[in-house]
Amino acid sequence: MDLQKDMDVQGSHIICTQISDESVKVLDYDYKTCNGCGICVDLCPTKALQLGPVIEIATGLDAPPVLIDLEACVFCGMCAAFCPVKAYKMTANDEDYQDKDVYPHLLSTAKPNEKCLPCCLCEPVCPTGAITVIFMPKRDDFGPLREEEKENENGKIKVDPEKCNLCGKCARFCDAFILLEKEPSPEDLVPFEQLLVDEDLCDYCGLCASICPEEAITVEGTPLEVDDFEFLGDIEVEEDKCIGCGRCLLVCPYEAMDITKPFEGDIKLVAKQLLQCDPLGCHACFNVCPADCWFVGEDGKIKVEKDQCIFCGACAKACHCHAIEVDRTDVSHTLIKETPWSQEWKDAISSIVTNERTRPDLSGVVLPPEIEKVPLQKIEVPERDARLLEAINERLSQVDLVINKPRVRFMWERDDIPKAVEGIAERVQKAQEKKAKEKTTEDKIAQGKTAEAAKAKAGEQK
Repeated sequence: MDLQKDMDVQGSHIICTQISDESVKVLDYDYKTCNGCGICVDLCPTKALQLGPVIEIATGLDAPPVLIDLEACVFCGMCAAFCPVKAYKMTANDEDYQDKDVYPHLLSTAKPNEKCLPCCLCEPVCPTGAITVIFMPKRDDFGPLREEEKENENGKIKVDPEKCNLCGKCARFCDAFILLEKEPSPEDLVPFEQLLVDEDLCDYCGLCASICPEEAITVEGTPLEVDDFEFLGDIEVEEDKCIGCGRCLLVCPYEAMDITKPFEGDIKLVAKQLLQCDPLGCHACFNVCPADCWFVGEDGKIKVEKDQCIFCGACAKACHCHAIEVDRTDVSHTLIKETPWSQEWKDAISSIVTNERTRPDLSGVVLPPEIEKVPLQKIEVPERDARLLEAINERLSQVDLVINKPRVRFMWERDDIPKAVEGIAERVQKAQEKKAKEKTTEDKIAQGKTAEAAKAKAGEQK
């Protein structure tokens, strides 16, 4: 089959294309969305993906966290199927691989359930902007609020702060309510800090009191008569953006979200490695976390909210001091159907937890069958004469004195045996005499030092 491959760069997207007689496959990798978790690298059956300098990228370098070897890529779609941040998209003849039920893919979802009002708390805390809340109607649909004419100026409105949970429904309905926003943090997800009422704008119509789920609003004044008044809302969750972090569920006072996390597991901070951590100067773990679950505690050290973590492992890869450990215990995915390639997908998914990847043999090498090895018969070693061994070792110790000399080696290899024996014996004798002479000299020196030491000691005693 004739295959044509091509790679193009369009902004932050690296587009890889494979064209055959039967299909046009496109792998779209958005490196700005990628956080360098490396799951795709570990999954790839042909090692076509390689991690880039993720530590430098996490601290500001503009480069792709994953490098793609186009020649090695077989366009299987595993990277797109199990990317937790959806940085990849894979299509075949314009059909998304995520829509093909013959291929499994990662599950990470947030779905409103029957408890949902809805309210406004989940929308601003979603780290990927996947949630949109729509309400209808607005207060303006029933006529303008008072502006200059002070109708109902004797009316009163009060919000009970003990009951109000800052859900924001009233503020979405009527412009007379003002929600003071604050930046949600992992330790305090509520995105608002106070609800105020602009009484110069409020006309005390009383419609807001009927939509408050906590009955926190009381209004005194002439009510606005509206037939069949109902304040409706709807929540839209973009599946392409949702990472299943669960922040929407954690901030919701009514447990109105059903969450499917992509991975289950644990995240740990290594205390001894944290001594090297500079949370204010580095922020690598903050920068790569898709769930925004990192913060600096009161003790000045980094902290992580495990309930919001999706265990993608990007923070561990980005940490230059190896202070973070992420262990995955389970993967949420669609059904693996029994197909010719199902085992390869099972192995890939299993490796997300075990970190051990078995890959198919693509070398084309055929190995011969293994030959049964017959054990060799045990050879009985005869007993050796101890006196003979002692004599041999004695003679060898004499030869050791000269065996490494080039001239002796030359005689050993080139001369006739009688001549070689005679020459080597002569050199052995000379070597022994030299060794004995050196030993005598060493003994005399040692005796002299001993005598001097004795004389010096005697002098000290006098």
